[in-house]
Amino acid sequence: MPSQEEIDEIWRQSRLSLPDVVRIPLATFASFTVGMGLGAAQGSTMAGLRFRAEHAHKLPMTTAGWYLYHKSKNYHVAYGGIREGLRMGARVSVWTTAMFGIETLFDRYRGTQDLANTVVACVTVAGAFSLWNRFPLATAARTTKTAILVGFAFGSLQDLASLARGRRVSYVDYLQRQFSATTASSTRSTDTTDSAPASLQKG
Repeated sequence: MPSQEEIDEIWRQSRLSLPDVVRIPLATFASFTVGMGLGAAQGSTMAGLRFRAEHAHKLPMTTAGWYLYHKSKNYHVAYGGIREGLRMGARVSVWTTAMFGIETLFDRYRGTQDLANTVVACVTVAGAFSLWNRFPLATAARTTKTAILVGFAFGSLQDLASLARGRRVSYVDYLQRQFSATTASSTRSTDTTDSAPASLQKG
């Protein structure tokens, strides 16, 4: 069994300070909740409009009839909202889980956690989503562009969280090495010029 220090280090080194076994199910649950809310709102609205259209030619004429009409309408609205909410919640959670899973695979394959893996995961899921829905080329291109923007934004936020927690980010380390090399080269050039004889410096 890992020690408490090892467990704390796993949490600290994980994206958003959440291990994969926690982060992916949490993302799945959150996406399902959001998708179900959106689906329920859309489904209930469409069910209400459909019910009104289907019964427009036989509206009730009595108070009891209107009571039964609205009671039946509320039932159809609730049923339509729950059904569409579950369907949309399931779809959103599946694609979200796929994105986080692919991101984790690239993290382990490359041995580093940065926004590049997030962008690649988003683009991969966008391509699969376009193929699944048989989008035309123009729609697939727009979907891919949106996936790139979303991946870049979300990946940047995760990298900022990593830097705030003291974790290393590959491209930040690369930029720091390049800056250090440039600074060291400039310093050596300045030292060489200062140490040259005065006659050479004048010449």
